[in-house]
Amino acid sequence: MRRNRFITGYSGLRALAVIGVILYHLDSNSFMGGYLGVPIFFVLSGYLVTDHILNSYDRTGDYDNKHFYLSRIKKIYPQLISVLWLSAAYIFLVQRNLLAKLNQIVLANLLNVYNFWQIHNGQSYFERFAANESPFTNLWTMSVEGQFYILWPIVIFLLVKLVKKKKNIFGILIGLSLASAIEMLVLYLMKADINRIYYGTDTRFFSLGLGAALAVIWPIEQLNPNVTKKDTRILDLVGLVSFILMLVMFFSKAMNPQQAFAYCGGLLLFTLIVCVFAGVIAHPGSHWNRIMTNVIFDWIGSRSYGIYLYQFPIMIFFEDKFTDIGDHPVLYHVIEIILILLVSEITYRLIEKPMGKITWSKTKAYFARILDLKTLDLKTKDYIKKTQAVFAAFVLILGSIAIAVSPRAKAEDFNKTQLAQRIQKNTKKQKSDNAKLIKKLKKQKQKKEDKSKIIRQAEKDAKKHPVNKSYVKYGISQLDLQLAQKIQVTAIGDSVMAGSSDNLKKLMPKALVDAAVSRQLDVAFGLLDSYQKQGVLADNVLIGLGTNGPFSMDDLDRIMHQVGPKRKVFWINVHVPTRDWQKPVNDLLRQGAKRYHNLIIIDWYSYSKNHPDWFYGDHTHPNIKGSKYYSAFITKTIVKHSKF
Repeated sequence: MRRNRFITGYSGLRALAVIGVILYHLDSNSFMGGYLGVPIFFVLSGYLVTDHILNSYDRTGDYDNKHFYLSRIKKIYPQLISVLWLSAAYIFLVQRNLLAKLNQIVLANLLNVYNFWQIHNGQSYFERFAANESPFTNLWTMSVEGQFYILWPIVIFLLVKLVKKKKNIFGILIGLSLASAIEMLVLYLMKADINRIYYGTDTRFFSLGLGAALAVIWPIEQLNPNVTKKDTRILDLVGLVSFILMLVMFFSKAMNPQQAFAYCGGLLLFTLIVCVFAGVIAHPGSHWNRIMTNVIFDWIGSRSYGIYLYQFPIMIFFEDKFTDIGDHPVLYHVIEIILILLVSEITYRLIEKPMGKITWSKTKAYFARILDLKTLDLKTKDYIKKTQAVFAAFVLILGSIAIAVSPRAKAEDFNKTQLAQRIQKNTKKQKSDNAKLIKKLKKQKQKKEDKSKIIRQAEKDAKKHPVNKSYVKYGISQLDLQLAQKIQVTAIGDSVMAGSSDNLKKLMPKALVDAAVSRQLDVAFGLLDSYQKQGVLADNVLIGLGTNGPFSMDDLDRIMHQVGPKRKVFWINVHVPTRDWQKPVNDLLRQGAKRYHNLIIIDWYSYSKNHPDWFYGDHTHPNIKGSKYYSAFITKTIVKHSKF
């Protein structure tokens, strides 16, 4: 029987997992399936822990639970405590808007229930704007892992003692895993909150459970290294296919974690593929262990825990201070990656590696070496160790102060912010206004008026009956304000437009404005189709999408073909300096304008980029003043190029 075989290739698999997660957090639109690194970690945990426990029962009939729990504590908690206290200290010094509920967050993480806390507090994994940003969002996985480590030795003990046969144990684990995947599907179809599904230990158990089931039928120590060349070729081929499928799903738009496929079998399918690949790597007759073993993968894999812990806080803290990422996306992302790797390396050497071997005697010897226990003065002449001790004490004290004062810090309720209240109010009014307008448009016959006649009448009205006079100071003439009253527009947009829809409607009362929070471009296809079928799609179409992520030229082509060449399409480019897709979106729109004669770009980016006072703290959504400039600028451009 082979014992204690260390599978070096798993460092490579961990490296791929953590690289995927980082890429997803840096650019979730380009690396849509990067978050799938998490199921990889779960599968490996389920497989290796279960294999270790079962192997002990097979050899000795017993398992040392005390040793297991102690080793897990020494592995997990030093780095976890470090990231919590380092972040807390930073928040106290630099970013106090994140102080609210910090004590709860720290306690929930220490007790391994942070994923439940996130569900209860509505902390989204997918929202990366303003008040919803948290440096601790990614730590939900550690709580799921922690719960698994606490309960699993007990579960395996009961299965071994009561069920006994491996075949039956395997069946139970498969059954529990399928139940977990089915629950995820049912909750999604029942339209449960997506964060409840994403964070739930019950809904994510199948990745751990299938890894555990693999350990029952594929025990590492019992895999035969003496296989035929034919078997080796089969193993290598299966490994290659599963590896390719993993990479395909990593980059596939179908695995968008905010859409149906991921929760309706996608995550389960990916987990099964990972199980197959992990099994192939484990087999000594395969070449995949060697393929996945190299210096780079070994370095990243051995530090993957620290990399995973620190990557999100570093991103959040960095992006809070450097709000012009949209202008330097590559440079800033490279800096973020360097910082993540540097911090991970330092903490690996100073915390994770030594603490993994810590004992009570080593702890006493350390303090005796650097500290005079009678006077509590640092006595070591090793200035590096002295600096480390002083820094650790500083972080401990400052982080603890931050945690202690956090209950007195008020959390900003995004739903109660001025912007959110404006959007909510505007959305309600949109619905009633649009219903009335659609009803009216269906009844009236389209009649073409002479443009010159309309202009002459507008010139007269501008003198005798001026409208919206307060908007003139925002860069629009009274004549344009008069003409805007006559223009029919169908507007489709995201939260940026939703926050200003009241002003747009005031300036263009015949406009049908359909704007909502968190919209991507794909929403427009269905809306345009719906308005076309109702016969209310205007000759002037206004698009305000791209704030929440990039799109392709194919998407733009589809919009333009759907609208048709006879209509004017006005597309507002994006001012979203905190996101790396600002430039790609605006560049693509410029290309589109060259391709389509009826596509007019409303250059909101250039108009607003030197006016930070026009925006809320997220640097993206216009404030009350900015909304007036936004609406006036859009209206002025539409009037200039519109069809009457």
